[in-house]
Amino acid sequence: MLASTARRAALLAAASLLPASTAFASETEGPVNLLDPKVGLMFWTLIIFVLLFTVLSKYAFKPLFAAVEAREKALEEAISGAKRDRAEAEQALSTQRAQLEAARSEAQQIIADSRATAEKMRADLLAQAKQQQEEMIEQARRAIAGERANAIADLRREAVDLAIAGASRVIEQNLDSTGNRQIVERFLASLDAKGAR
Repeated sequence: MLASTARRAALLAAASLLPASTAFASETEGPVNLLDPKVGLMFWTLIIFVLLFTVLSKYAFKPLFAAVEAREKALEEAISGAKRDRAEAEQALSTQRAQLEAARSEAQQIIADSRATAEKMRADLLAQAKQQQEEMIEQARRAIAGERANAIADLRREAVDLAIAGASRVIEQNLDSTGNRQIVERFLASLDAKGAR
């Protein structure tokens, strides 16, 4: 629409200038003196200017001004939209940075907790292994002490049996084995008590 209005205004301007140029050509037949005022030419130039200005203001200036105002409004809206988008982007960026920082601190906290848990588990496992080792050593000591006591008891019985057998041969009589056994055991116990001192 703007193009057709501008084309119409240009045709009107050209049509109005055509009679003025022919009138100007007929009046000047010699050299043109630019300082010599011609009232008729000035009158027609003023009339053409007023008509052209009226036609342009009615048909061309309104659409041109409307287009310029629309363009200015569109530019202002684009600028305000860009400012708004920039503010939103900055806010999103700051939110994202805060979330990233929170994720980093959370990851560091998880790593620290994992290290503490691993260290605690290591200490617990070491303590448990040490306790099991001590229990095994204590069981081995008890087993050794039990075996030693059994071995000593077996040796005593065997020594008693050998002593009784040797004594019965020496005496050549068969003594009562229970009574003899008690006598020898008392004797060996008295020897153990003397050796312990």
